[in-house]
Formats: sequence, structure tokens, C-alpha cells
Amino acid sequence: MTLIQPQWVQCDLRSLDIDVLGKFAVIMADPPWDIHMELPYGTMQDDEMRKLNVPGLQDDGFIFLWVTGRAMELGRECLQLWGYKQVDEIIWVKTNQLQRLIRTGRTGHWLNHGKEHCLVGVKGDPAGYNRGLDCDVIVAEVRETSHKPDEIYGLIERLSPGTRKIELFGRMHNVQPNWTTLGNQLDGVNLVEPDIIERFNTAYPDGNCMKPREKKPAEMKR
Repeated sequence: MTLIQPQWVQCDLRSLDIDVLGKFAVIMADPPWDIHMELPYGTMQDDEMRKLNVPGLQDDGFIFLWVTGRAMELGRECLQLWGYKQVDEIIWVKTNQLQRLIRTGRTGHWLNHGKEHCLVGVKGDPAGYNRGLDCDVIVAEVRETSHKPDEIYGLIERLSPGTRKIELFGRMHNVQPNWTTLGNQLDGVNLVEPDIIERFNTAYPDGNCMKPREKKPAEMKR
């Protein structure tokens, strides 16, 4: 299996021209849901989430969507709006450094949450995947805020080995071989696939994806 070096793009996902990146077999997203609680990072409004151009990233494949609190129902709604059928749900059981269950947490209106959920959706007719290799429970240590367990990458790679994958709302600790990572907390732009580099440079000559790109007159006439 040939590994592609990690790729990433610092960008505002609300305005990024998704078409320059091509299609992917797997999408993972850990959105900054507005869960009506104080959080150490900015959040996105519900309608902003619904309008993200996730459909443009994939024709056939899988999506892994992390949800928590009130975002669980909104996440299911987004899957449907984006063209996916939910087929599974992964539970991350959170532990501390002693591998003991986390009994108190920062989230939860009535009970403190010791777990998180990742919705799994499918779109179209994906090929070349492996069924039944992993289970739907991850038991892993809690790290800094919103840092998901590394075990999820191994699970996804075993499901869809050697394919192009993309992570939305990622940070530098998320970058992985065979993955393209997008988010506003990344360090600049690092692309290695020649066709993607060519399309990206055409769309963003200054390399700045943190603002909507200016369309050329020919594009505006379409």
C-alpha cells in the first residue's frame, strides 16, 4: 500500500472552494457544534453546519461525524441533508491515565458525560471496504479539549485501506498519512498531490483560504 504524505489546508470551511480537493472515500468531521455551553473555542451556528458543502467531497463512501449533547439530533439531520444514510454509531468511552472511567466532565446539562458519539453514514455504493473488522466501542484516554482518540484512524484505515481520506475541523495533531486535513487552526498549507496543487494555486494564488476567494469574470457568467 502506497502512503501519501499528510496534507493540510488552513481555511474557513464555510467558504472554501471544495472542488479543488477532488473526491474522497472517507470523510471525518469533528465540528464546533453550538451546544449552548461555554467552550474554549468558537462555534458554528446550526444553519452554517447544514449549509457546509460536504456533498461536494464525496460521491460514494463513508462519513464519520462526531456529535455531542444537543448536536446529536442535528448531526443526524445533517447526514440526511448531505445525502447519507446512518448505518452505525461509534461510542468513545472516556478514561483517565489510570484507565478508569471518567465520571465527571465539562459537558452535560443533567448528567456529566463520560462518552462521546460518532455517527457513521454511507453514501452511494462504496467499493473496496472491509466489513466486520472492528467493533463500535473505543475505550481511550481523554486528552486536551476536543482531541479525539487516535484509535479512530486505525479503525477507518482497516475499513477503507489505502484510500483518500479527509478530516474537517482538524488541528495539527490530527494530520495523518493518506489524509487531507482542513481547519482554521492549522499551520498554513501543505499539499503534495500535483493535480491538487495545480487546482489549488489556480483558485487561491495567494494561498489564503481564510476568506472567500474572488471569482474571475468567466466564473461569474456561468
